[in-house]
Amino acid sequence: MLGIGLIGYGYWGPNLARVAAQNPRARLLAIADRDEAALERARRQLPGTRRTREWQEIVDNPEISAVLISTPVNSHFEMALAALSAGKHVLVEKPMARSSAQCAFLVGEAAQRSLTLMVDHTFLYTPAVRRIKEMTDAGELGRILYYDSTRINLGLVQRDVNVVWDLAVHDLAILDHLFEAAPQAISANGGDMLGAAHETLAHVTLYYGDGAMAHINTNWLSPVKMRRTLIGGTRKMVVYDDLEPDEKLKVYDRGAALNACETEDRRARLVSYRTGDMWAPHLPLGEALAIEFEHFADCIETGARPLTSGSMGLRIVEMLEAASCSLAQRGQPVELPRFRMAS
Repeated sequence: MLGIGLIGYGYWGPNLARVAAQNPRARLLAIADRDEAALERARRQLPGTRRTREWQEIVDNPEISAVLISTPVNSHFEMALAALSAGKHVLVEKPMARSSAQCAFLVGEAAQRSLTLMVDHTFLYTPAVRRIKEMTDAGELGRILYYDSTRINLGLVQRDVNVVWDLAVHDLAILDHLFEAAPQAISANGGDMLGAAHETLAHVTLYYGDGAMAHINTNWLSPVKMRRTLIGGTRKMVVYDDLEPDEKLKVYDRGAALNACETEDRRARLVSYRTGDMWAPHLPLGEALAIEFEHFADCIETGARPLTSGSMGLRIVEMLEAASCSLAQRGQPVELPRFRMAS
């Protein structure tokens, strides 16, 4: 049985604690948080679990074989490195760390010690995203033309990261999962509309080598909450609304194409439209976070590479860094992976 230690019992930590406590292959042994109020909540919710204000006690505990980290991103590197150095497997909240250099160091440390390093990109374990992945892999959507996401809400304004690192990170992970090719360049525009010392709204665009584009609209100052993604392919289109209680995923047999003709003047060519049926695929039941934790346990047991591995976490942080660089240049596209300003 896996001995589990959790560092951080704020917003997301209680969810990690719950799935760890409910998993029959694991035993949640200890929770660390500097806030006494958080530890009191942990005492009420998980009375049999040891509590401490010192996260180092989690790392030093010989009964703990895996550490879950749910703290602000600025602390991820120090805590994850300490856990790996102590021979513990690690599941760390997204983003993986504050810089790609830190991420690369953690990936190397985990590989050297043959330990599982996994990043908590929960959306990749949702039934909807898993179904979209099945469709893209099977070619059901055709060639992907665009990905257009709206991820907006009122708050919560973060103190340590901007809205791109907080919200767009979800879409960057989904894009990395769905697209076989990496983006060639990223541009981002945004602003601090609240005086929060970093961007509170931003629009991020990713450019792919085959002409596909992805657009991500993020906003902490929206009066309504939206989590809607449109994916357009040459054969079919998908609408994914994570806030829908039932039909989160809808597939449309619709599209447009230029009619073939002898003239080379595209303006003179006619556009044909296809308006076929819409259907909502059946999605299996299952909580994404519970599925993710079970996958974490599997990878520890078998040595398999996690779906949301440290290497994937590194790629996401590289994209976040490129977006931040573009924000500082008022939207100038930044090429990946070396962050050269695109011509």
